[in-house]
Amino acid sequence: MLKNYFKIAWRNLRKHKFYSFLNIFGLSLGLASCLLITLYVVDELSYDKSFLHADRIYRINSDIKFGGADMKLAVAPDPMAFTLKKDYPQLEAVARLRENGSYLVRRTGSIDNLKEDQVVFADSTFFKVFSTPLVAGDPKTVLTEPNTMVISERDASKYFGKENPVGKTLLLDNQYTYRVTGVMENMPDRSHFGGLNMLLSMSSTDESRRDNWGSHNFNTYLLLREGVDARQFEKNFDTVIEKYTGKWVQKLMGASLADLRKSGSYIKYSLIRLTDIHLKSDRTAEIGPNGNIQYVYIFGVVAIFLLVIACVNFMNLATARSSNRAKEVGVRKALGSERSALVNQFLTEAVLLSFLSLVLALILAYAALPLFNNLASKQIVFPFQNIWFWLIVIFTGALVGILAGSYPAFFLSAFQPLKVLKNQVSQEGKGGYLRNSLVVFQFMISVMLIVGTGVIFRQLNYIQTKKLGFNKDQVLIINDAYALNKQAAAFKEEVLQLPNVESGTISSYLPTPSSRSDNTFFPEGQLQQDKGINMQQWTVDHDYLKTMGLDVKSGRGFLENYPSDSTGIIINESAAKILGFADPLGKKVFMFQDALNENRTTYTIIGVVKNFHFESLRKNIGALSMILKPSSGSVAIRLKSNDVTQTIASIKSLWKNMAPGQPFSYRFMDDDFDNVYRSEQRVGQIFITFAVISIIIGCLGLFGLSAYTAERRTKEIGVRKVLGASVSNIVTLLSTDFLKLVLLAILIGSPIAWYAMNLWLSEFVYHINISWWMFAAAGLLAIIIALLTISFQSIKAALMNPVKSLKTE
Repeated sequence: MLKNYFKIAWRNLRKHKFYSFLNIFGLSLGLASCLLITLYVVDELSYDKSFLHADRIYRINSDIKFGGADMKLAVAPDPMAFTLKKDYPQLEAVARLRENGSYLVRRTGSIDNLKEDQVVFADSTFFKVFSTPLVAGDPKTVLTEPNTMVISERDASKYFGKENPVGKTLLLDNQYTYRVTGVMENMPDRSHFGGLNMLLSMSSTDESRRDNWGSHNFNTYLLLREGVDARQFEKNFDTVIEKYTGKWVQKLMGASLADLRKSGSYIKYSLIRLTDIHLKSDRTAEIGPNGNIQYVYIFGVVAIFLLVIACVNFMNLATARSSNRAKEVGVRKALGSERSALVNQFLTEAVLLSFLSLVLALILAYAALPLFNNLASKQIVFPFQNIWFWLIVIFTGALVGILAGSYPAFFLSAFQPLKVLKNQVSQEGKGGYLRNSLVVFQFMISVMLIVGTGVIFRQLNYIQTKKLGFNKDQVLIINDAYALNKQAAAFKEEVLQLPNVESGTISSYLPTPSSRSDNTFFPEGQLQQDKGINMQQWTVDHDYLKTMGLDVKSGRGFLENYPSDSTGIIINESAAKILGFADPLGKKVFMFQDALNENRTTYTIIGVVKNFHFESLRKNIGALSMILKPSSGSVAIRLKSNDVTQTIASIKSLWKNMAPGQPFSYRFMDDDFDNVYRSEQRVGQIFITFAVISIIIGCLGLFGLSAYTAERRTKEIGVRKVLGASVSNIVTLLSTDFLKLVLLAILIGSPIAWYAMNLWLSEFVYHINISWWMFAAAGLLAIIIALLTISFQSIKAALMNPVKSLKTE
């Protein structure tokens, strides 16, 4: 019986090649898109799951409101980890990481440096918390001694070739010698660490031993013992704050935690599961760039929508052709066929069509995967070796076939044989209402995706064109200026002599996201907790304001030949407002960390710069200060609009002369700015890609329905033409019904799209307003696409010879 079902199904597919093609191609597009998005979602959800006991590993997050700043940090106080291990037996192990920027690395005895970005300080307990296997060295001792390090297999091969690196040394930043004590397997790509290459022993830095509960610099991880509830353990943080942080605050400020809370300030600590960090954490001081759970939800919904749209096509075309198969059903029933047999027949056709589409979908998805990886910035591969992948694919193919074919199967099998054989079956009925509803649903989704794409790209354009308060154009950034050692200032002066260079500055701190340093300041003589201000403290040189294009609102910038500027400080408007000075110029402030130091440095405010966006537009402009101090992270050069290529070549030549053996690398500030919104750009590109696919799928169905409608109304068209109807009259007649459905889809889809995109825009403090014309433009585009799709069949039918039309039965 099953063989007979497949044989009849195959004959029907071959007999109606046009409708079969529309169904198979539309369904394969939906399945291929759904498959690619599913691979993306699975990839995003798999981060950090390869670590043993990942379900018991948590990181401490800090939420601090103090001094006008509301900070959400991925780091905890310096002594937190081992204080918790000492006080709470619920912990099996603890470990800290301290990210300290990039390093220039070379094998001792060699000349040329290589730049390493993924370098962190790690506690000796790192391998107790994380299950990264060591291929050389003892995990219990590899990081116990100062100036020792563990490197990845990748770096072992890079620096030592086939030699055993254990016991050998590497030189960091041309001055720090570290001995290799272990080699670990390469960190998994799907990790929030971003693929650490080098772990330096935490005992190498004095900072790791400080008992400073106000300094938050360490990513702190806890491995809970089996059976310990993380939410219950979190309650212990209240005790820790009272016992340790409270004493520290009282000692420094003479105020209690209760006093802090009365003024609206607070300190809170919480736990986040290791496997949640990548998608659910976007805090200051993350080890690496994270994803966004909202985008996983969005793309998951898009995948479902695309698959549903493709299934809708099948249902539409199947019910539209019901009259063509009505006599088949009538004859079968008259000859004794059971309804169940007819249902099975139609479901078999649907499943066969689904699996044909699935094969084509796999081919399309495999061919498109490199483009999708480039679009999504991923390295996804098809898990062809995974049996679960094939089981899920086969199950999906069967499920799609059953779901897509279920309504047509029950609809067609319900025809009464007597009515069918007497030609009394309605051409529309319930099937017509369903088709109309499905067309509305298809175009509603398309309109929503079009609006979403438009909003995303308008927001990105707003970000690109918004006045930021600094000039990011034509600024070349030379990386790793510390490789110049004491020649950084001389290098800058040489570069300034080049004809295409306007100005230059040396600093680790740039308006686009770079190094950050938070400090709390107090007005001179006012160490009250409600007088403090938390703000960024940047170290800059005399030419910083000029090179960055910052505007001075009052006072002045730093000047050469002004020795007193060594204790001068420049603040932004936000800092001036929080400090509450009517006229901040000449006022003195000092840093919180120097509160108990009798010889502390007191800074005099010499200038106020206008607010500028030194962080993402997702955030308000916070308080910022700048002091005059050497800081050799980068050399920023403002160029004139002449030959940039030649200027870079000249700068590289100067670098090679003054820093032989040191890698020369550069970037442009506007690229740095774009990188901040790279995820939004990717989302926009993916959105528009799948919006186009949804429209194509919808148009395939609409094309088939219009062809069917024109075929069914052939005699009516012939009569109208004989009675004098023009081609335009006929085209309007055939198009009007479909356009009504598209208009209804626009009316339903627009408010849903407005709500969803307002929700997305709420992540940005600075964003566009959604205008009515965006919905009008999306609706107009949907109407034009629908018209173009329908018009081909409508014009074809309208141009048909009426004599031939009237002969058609």
